[in-house]
Amino acid sequence: MKIIKHQLKQQSMSILKPVMDFRRYIMRIGVHNSMDAHSIRKLYIFNQINFLGFVMGVCLPIAAFLGDGYLPIVAWVVAFSPAVISLSVLIFNYFRKHEISMLIYFTCYPLTTALVYAGNVDVGIELFFILYSVLSVFFLKNIKYITAAFTLSAICYFAVYIFRTEYAYKLADISFGFYFSNHLLAIVFIFVGLILIKKESSSYQKRILGKNKKLQNSYIKINNQKNDINNKAALLQKQTVELTELNEVKDKLFSIIAHDLRTPIYSLRNLFSNMEKYDLPGEEIKLLVPDIVKDLSYTTSLMENLLQWAKSQMAGARVNMELIEVQQLVDEVKHLLRLQAESKKVYIKSKVEEAIYIFADKDMMNLVLRNLVSNAIKFTPENGEINIGALQTGEAVELFVKDTGTGISAENISKILGDDFYTTKGTGNESGTGLGLILCKDFLIKNGGHIKVHSTLGEGSMFVCNLPIP
Repeated sequence: MKIIKHQLKQQSMSILKPVMDFRRYIMRIGVHNSMDAHSIRKLYIFNQINFLGFVMGVCLPIAAFLGDGYLPIVAWVVAFSPAVISLSVLIFNYFRKHEISMLIYFTCYPLTTALVYAGNVDVGIELFFILYSVLSVFFLKNIKYITAAFTLSAICYFAVYIFRTEYAYKLADISFGFYFSNHLLAIVFIFVGLILIKKESSSYQKRILGKNKKLQNSYIKINNQKNDINNKAALLQKQTVELTELNEVKDKLFSIIAHDLRTPIYSLRNLFSNMEKYDLPGEEIKLLVPDIVKDLSYTTSLMENLLQWAKSQMAGARVNMELIEVQQLVDEVKHLLRLQAESKKVYIKSKVEEAIYIFADKDMMNLVLRNLVSNAIKFTPENGEINIGALQTGEAVELFVKDTGTGISAENISKILGDDFYTTKGTGNESGTGLGLILCKDFLIKNGGHIKVHSTLGEGSMFVCNLPIP
């Protein structure tokens, strides 16, 4: 059964193929490469309408000749005119004279139809004036031409059908079949013309929507690329700023290394050189050692800060969060700074509530507390006191270092909490770089905390580290 259906389909296709090929040939009369797609589609429709007009102009005279009734000469002119006019249009289209073919169609058809009625004969073709008006709006491009063609068809319609109703010859009385076929053909032509126009308009609208969608997609793609470029540019700008700042920090650190690290090393070199050359007595050496030890202690602290800073700047540096007992952390820092405090006769006390824990990187927190206590020793005079403590408040722990030192002005507190290096001489003329406080702020932020400073000039200062609890 399927084989039979397939054979029938093949036979029907072989029969219809010449017809379809001929239809395509008619449609493409006058088409050339310089025409846009919309104009080509309109020419397809115009050629098909004129081919139908030519066929009608051939068939109607044959039908009239075979009929029984008498037809006046004017009726024969009407019957033959579609064949002559439409053939002329197709010929001019073939030679790509599209404007001339349009002029012939939209002037000859209305005038020929009107001349028939002017001959005092009503052949029942007044509906064709409506067809000419509709087609002129669709096919003509210039608004002036559209207005002229539409006006001509309208004037002819009113002249032959509205203002004049009585004619000497009425085709309906002579040959009703011929009269009826004229009306039917007019309706069919109007219907076919509207269908073709609607089809082309829908197709054109679909193509426009497709192009709009492509343009929209291209716009979205370009906009995304633009946003991507802007984001990369912003990131590059941010990285440039960060690199500039990092370069400034690097220059500052090299300056520190060049000056502060060199001093104690030179002191040691000079001491050993003098011991070698001049055989210094033990009592004189003992007088020099405290200053050298002091310089070495400062250098050791500076080296630790430099190493921690370098580690924090390395790509991929991680914060190893763990549970830390605050009391143990305080005890370790007190032990490390015991000699520094004793050399200045500063007393360190601690008071931490039992079982207080923080969740942070232990090495970072050790450095933070060590720097804060070391700074407190630096700015506290002899016989002064430093208190280290911790309190749990809600969902945070406040780890504080309070001293009885010189205090800090509000202006200098703003500098300390800023991003630049800030340092001053201690009560014992101790030097500093400001790197320690920068590390404290940076490490606290990386561990989800922050630092606050409370101080009164002449009464002392308190640095408070706010840290999350487990």
